[in-house]
Amino acid sequence: MQHLVPAHVRPLPGLRPPVPAARPAVDAEALSVLHRAARTLMAGLPELTERLMTLLSECEPAYRTAVRTDPENVRDEVQRSLRLNVGSLIRPGELREAAHRCSWAIGRARAEDGLPLDALLRAFRLGGGMVWQGLVDETARRDPADVRLLVHVAADVWNFVDDHCAIVADAYRQTERELTWRRENRLRLMTTALLDGTARIADLPATAAALGLPEEGRYAVVLARLPAVRAGADVRVRPHLPGLRVLWSRDHDGGGSYGIVLLGGDLDVPHGGGEPGHGHDGGLGARGPGRAAAVPEAGGPGGGDGPDGEHARTHGTDADAGEIARRLACPPGSRIGVSPVVEGLAAIGDARRLADTALRACPRSGGTVVLEEHLPAALVVSAPALGAALAERVLGPLLRLDASDRDIMLDTLTAWLACDGSAQRAAGRLYCHRNTVLNRLRRCEQLTGRSLTRPADVVELSLALAARNLLDP
Repeated sequence: MQHLVPAHVRPLPGLRPPVPAARPAVDAEALSVLHRAARTLMAGLPELTERLMTLLSECEPAYRTAVRTDPENVRDEVQRSLRLNVGSLIRPGELREAAHRCSWAIGRARAEDGLPLDALLRAFRLGGGMVWQGLVDETARRDPADVRLLVHVAADVWNFVDDHCAIVADAYRQTERELTWRRENRLRLMTTALLDGTARIADLPATAAALGLPEEGRYAVVLARLPAVRAGADVRVRPHLPGLRVLWSRDHDGGGSYGIVLLGGDLDVPHGGGEPGHGHDGGLGARGPGRAAAVPEAGGPGGGDGPDGEHARTHGTDADAGEIARRLACPPGSRIGVSPVVEGLAAIGDARRLADTALRACPRSGGTVVLEEHLPAALVVSAPALGAALAERVLGPLLRLDASDRDIMLDTLTAWLACDGSAQRAAGRLYCHRNTVLNRLRRCEQLTGRSLTRPADVVELSLALAARNLLDP
């Protein structure tokens, strides 16, 4: 029998189509025909269920696997949906809410199974079309003249199908958002545990697989504090580190970002699975290190720029921490601390603490500090109370001079140390005569009681200057 399709006719504006006087009687008769046919379908529900399962297998490839691998679950789902939805055509007041709950549950279940939403909606429309054709066929079998009456309820039947498709789609999308949040939150917690150093050894293989990182790779941790962005700018801006794979994560107070940098190691797990997933940032609600998601930097050797799902054997370039500093691109005024290289994910927590120390050794004006290249300054900031005491003991007489005089003395001493003790080069840096530099240095010696020809005194002066420059006053 030819399929009956509901006609959607829109009257012209300002014109009201005539309503036949006998319409209420026709509608009542049409509902009677609909109910009679629907009861017959309900009586043959098992056969209707098998027909729909066959239709799904033939017409919807995404369902074909589910029907083949778990036929009983699919059969129960189809039969329950048909029973409630066909029953709703007969007793809408009793069963419509239950039918809505059933469709919602199917939407959630199929989202959790990973069935595409388009496939799920097509399955519901296939089911709706099959039910409608069953109503038409049953009516034609009983009394072909009654088929014309079904036209009066066709719009209601297909609106019913559309309503359930909307319910299924809403349930699917809500569940998908929940699942995405759970996955991203799990990855954040894993990243947090790595950076905190609280990850259990037994959990490292699962963490490595989820984050797409080798368990035994070579890593360094970068801590970046970028200058405040202008209003309306992207607050998630981070340093760019081309050619290396980086797992970025906000620090404990949200004022900066940690980057777990993969410098080398074999990896035999698929890309992806990191924010969210790799390649995007999922903001974190939890506090503590590790407040975002993985972002593989694109470009360069081992840049992690393959599409999700590819297998990568090697990442990084077996570079060192200094190579990270050379590759970093960030806005002026940024403060960056780079840890030494560590072996394996288990050591990420140690690297994070060293990156913290490196950042504290970074000048307030900005710059990049590789910890291994600034160990004396790192010693000072690691014990700030002792550093402050050293600065007061060694530089106290200079610090108590008038502000202009104090700054001249300190700048001269700093320039002389930076120029490896060359008064001539320090004079060029300070735009003054060499003898002026020597006179100032002699005055520094007199005030501090330290000799610039005695190595131990030079070490004290250098550390005291570092303490004054790096520690909060």
